[in-house]
Amino acid sequence: MNKEQIYEFISKQKTAFIASVNEQGYPVMRAMLKPRLIDGNEMYFSTNTSSNKVKQFAANNKACIYFYKRGKIKYQGVSIIGDMEIRTDQPTKDKIWRFGDRLFYKQGVTDPDYCVLKFNGKTAEYYCDFKIEQIEL
Repeated sequence: MNKEQIYEFISKQKTAFIASVNEQGYPVMRAMLKPRLIDGNEMYFSTNTSSNKVKQFAANNKACIYFYKRGKIKYQGVSIIGDMEIRTDQPTKDKIWRFGDRLFYKQGVTDPDYCVLKFNGKTAEYYCDFKIEQIEL
């Protein structure tokens, strides 16, 4: 699988599993909606500024994102490691804002509890049919 196929696979998944590192040095995994935007090696996610993951990424920007597709017979998974940025600038927030987000952020796109996680992928590991491929992004 090549880089373009990896991002095509990711764009079709509904859920992303994102790992951060907590204060004790342990990984913490959580499910989130798929990226709002994929631009090259960058993926953009919306989240709450007050969330634990934002605090964890502020202290340690190392991240891992996992996507999978489970078929009746075939299982595919992609794990990507990279760095996570917390973006609170208005142009970035505007870029991925959706009308329905107002349900979660009452003050709209300028809500101080709305921020963007910008992930910059470095390497990917693709798993399918008992084989693992390493892909440089």
